[in-house]
Amino acid sequence: MTETVPDLMAELAELDDPRMREVNERHGDDHGVNLGKLRAIAKRLKTQHELALELWATDDTAARLLALLLCRPKAYSRDELDRMLREARAPKVHDWLVGYVVKKHPEVESLREAWVHDADAVVASAGWALTSERVVKRPEGLDLDGLLDTIEAEMRGAPDRLQWAMNTCLAQIGIAHPEHRARAIAIGQRLEVLKDYPTPPNCTSPFAPTWIEEIVRRQEAALAAR
Repeated sequence: MTETVPDLMAELAELDDPRMREVNERHGDDHGVNLGKLRAIAKRLKTQHELALELWATDDTAARLLALLLCRPKAYSRDELDRMLREARAPKVHDWLVGYVVKKHPEVESLREAWVHDADAVVASAGWALTSERVVKRPEGLDLDGLLDTIEAEMRGAPDRLQWAMNTCLAQIGIAHPEHRARAIAIGQRLEVLKDYPTPPNCTSPFAPTWIEEIVRRQEAALAAR
């Protein structure tokens, strides 16, 4: 049986948990659907790009998350992805769109270059998230000194989501590139961004100097144990 958007919206409504919604809303995500159950629906439906387009058009956060699991990333045009990012204000939708769709698109580098300089801080945060990915996996051609210059000049005063993305890039430069590690740590120490961020036990602090030093320590310990 072909499942329609109304069918799926009704199913998502039944799965909405008020307590989970309350927790999610503290982080800006207006839905209460368990993500494991959402993934189970996606597994049942498999890839259906047209259905994904219809779900996205509902403007419902849970439906959009499901759409991102059902779509074919390469079926979108560059302009469609740009429009979708500007529509995706819920943090989880934003993160899944970048992580599950944009990263698999042939125009990812073009989008990264455009977004990282965008006047919209939420859009710019996507550009910095993609830059962090390149810092770790494909750093060739990146101006790491230039990125550190920008982070040093702009991160402290950036809005929260953009600041978080820039801080992640700072940490990844320090972790992945030993020749820039001392400067990355020094920038983090001077700016003190996320220095007092509450961190659960057994989790690594997002404060860049601590983050860099802890991950490098683990990497070195793993190498020594071989």
